[in-house]
Amino acid sequence: MSTAIHDIGYRHYDGPRLGRSHVARSLYLYNLRAVFGLGRGVRAKLIPLALAAFMILPAAGDIAVLSFTKTPEALIDYTMYAIYLQPIIAIFLATQAPVIASRDLRFRTVPLYFSRPVETTDFVLAKFAAFVTALLALMAVPVTLLHLGFLAVRGSMVDAGAPDVPSVADQSVYYLAALAGCLLFALVLSSFALLIATYTPRRGFGVAAVMAVYLISNVVVLIVQGASISNGNYDLAGWAGLFTPFNLVDGVQARLLGGDLGVRSGAAAPAGSGPVFLLACLAVVGVSLLLLMKRFRKAGA
Repeated sequence: MSTAIHDIGYRHYDGPRLGRSHVARSLYLYNLRAVFGLGRGVRAKLIPLALAAFMILPAAGDIAVLSFTKTPEALIDYTMYAIYLQPIIAIFLATQAPVIASRDLRFRTVPLYFSRPVETTDFVLAKFAAFVTALLALMAVPVTLLHLGFLAVRGSMVDAGAPDVPSVADQSVYYLAALAGCLLFALVLSSFALLIATYTPRRGFGVAAVMAVYLISNVVVLIVQGASISNGNYDLAGWAGLFTPFNLVDGVQARLLGGDLGVRSGAAAPAGSGPVFLLACLAVVGVSLLLLMKRFRKAGA
């Protein structure tokens, strides 16, 4: 049996071979745009942009109050901003994680990506980095707005004789620590949300699954903390925060990043527990990434 190769007229590609790094960068930008619905219809943009606006509104309102009252106590604690607005962040996680984690699995396009010069590690890290970037922007922008508002109003606060006005240097250091907290929030929350979404290929199920994990973990921990505090066992209440994502990161903020313990409840992380909470955060991120790679490697086989 003879074989032949036929030239059917396709034009040969003579351009540069951009390689693996270019593919990973393109995947990152594509997924980052997808989180906010850019390049898609109005419906895809509505939820993420509306949630981003809701995140900014309290910061803008707080700056308005601060400029009127001239009292430092009116300024929201930077490290508590994500804690106060965690329902909005949880909705963002639940609605947007399936956008970049589930669609490729549902439509079985993962093998097409792996047929190009891209490894499973590149594929997963591009998605993870895109979601971390989106979540970091969601939390860091309002915190930055708070800090800029404080800097703009501080002079008038000093002129009005307000007591205990923080110095620019001290507040700027605290702002940088809060940004570190925002980054840690983004890493931990993105890793667990993406992992859950990959095991529920349909978007509706993914939304429900992420919200269920968030709500159930919160409720269980709140029950344990409430019972512990009522019995005077504040240390146990603090350690229970290891088992819900927001309290887990806040334990690092409170004990390692200079968070104000005065604005936290009796369930704040115990003294000396900061390194443990930080290790737990890193473990959540590391294990989640390993499981994500395993999941996508299996889907691409």
